[in-house]
Amino acid sequence: MPEATVEQTKQQLRAAFDAMIEKLQAARDAIDTPELHPVPADQRTLAEGYRYVIGFILNGIERALSDPLHPRFRRSIQPMNRSTIDNSDAVYLGAEIDGNHSYWLRGRALDSRHWRGEAAVNGPRAPRYVIFELASGYAGDSGKLSEMVPGSRINTSTLDCHALQVADDGSFEILIAPEKPADYPGNFMLSRRESRGNIHVGRFLSCRELFYDWANEDLLDLEILRIGCEQEPRPPLDPAGAIAMMDHIGDVARNQVHFWNAFNTITLETYGKVRGGLTEGDARSKPFMPTNDMNPPNALGIATGGGQSTNIYAGGVYLLNDDEALVIESRLQLEPSFMGFHLSNLWGESLDFESYQSNLNAEQMESEEPGVYRWVVCHKDPGVPNWVDTTGLPHGYLTIRWTYPEQPPRELWPSLNVQKVAWDKVADHFPNARVVSVEERQAAILMRHRHVQRRYRQY
Repeated sequence: MPEATVEQTKQQLRAAFDAMIEKLQAARDAIDTPELHPVPADQRTLAEGYRYVIGFILNGIERALSDPLHPRFRRSIQPMNRSTIDNSDAVYLGAEIDGNHSYWLRGRALDSRHWRGEAAVNGPRAPRYVIFELASGYAGDSGKLSEMVPGSRINTSTLDCHALQVADDGSFEILIAPEKPADYPGNFMLSRRESRGNIHVGRFLSCRELFYDWANEDLLDLEILRIGCEQEPRPPLDPAGAIAMMDHIGDVARNQVHFWNAFNTITLETYGKVRGGLTEGDARSKPFMPTNDMNPPNALGIATGGGQSTNIYAGGVYLLNDDEALVIESRLQLEPSFMGFHLSNLWGESLDFESYQSNLNAEQMESEEPGVYRWVVCHKDPGVPNWVDTTGLPHGYLTIRWTYPEQPPRELWPSLNVQKVAWDKVADHFPNARVVSVEERQAAILMRHRHVQRRYRQY
């Protein structure tokens, strides 16, 4: 290669790197620039804000290194980059694909009889619930709330564990393609679909694995291969590819942070009613995320940021002193495939669920009567079951997810009630509850450490 060409390439690559750094600095600005809707500042919030931005940088790097024609699953959310008010019971996996092509997704699960409505085996088994969803876009990539206009982004297909055909040895395969072959009887996901007069191509394949019994449930083994990839080797990286990679890293970090700040502040009305929020125009209603309360169960899903399509949600914000607590009760008419409650900071990062009991799902709880579940949220141990630990964070998100394979009629949705009470009166709301010992709390935390290492293993 002539020297002049090499020198020119050097300058182009340096300029792209510098432009990436500028975008990363623009992401950083979202921590404390009022116009970018940051979380109210204190010492902990500022520190966690920098971790939040670094997490999106990590996400941008991993996405920029992906190749839709040679995809692989990676963790799109993990302890190092939690965000978007993530589910503490979930592994979020993602793979970028090009839905104009066809792919085989193959996997293997441990004992999964509970997916078919049978009693779960007492021992190692598959996650409680699994769902694959293929979306035409990645929530937040535009950096603008306008991307939530209906039809801008859709799921071209979804497939959950209740519909998944699984062989006796736990293996399964899913064909992902723009059209379903005639007479094909197996698992299938459509990768190109018309909606509102537009053709949408699936670009981001997600897999959520939801865990109930953290001591026994374990991950799926998964692979995804484009049909024909063995005949078309991936070309080496060239300067244009490196420049595009750096552009993508910067765009993801900047746009994601800007979008989610605005989403939390404006769309969800986390800090009060605002123009553009979900309750705009209804002066009688509370903000969508009320303080020390939760909104009624809803199924807004992708319209409010790309949530799991089979979930019913409820959310709110807690703001508690040391001598206060929230008692939250949900009554179920139909048993869901999954029910989980967890806390997040105001950046949308789930609180540390390894060292603290900052979430509890139905399997981990004690219930005094069938179909009735009560959690208590507070800063210090109240001595009763079902304590959800704030980790000392005075102000954060409350979230419940109920997962149903088919959405039930609204009259059969779960109910929800939230009360703020004095911390020293918590036991009055659990009149028949036993006293939980310090040793039991420690054993529960040890189980969490072991599960989180297994859930997020890198080998």
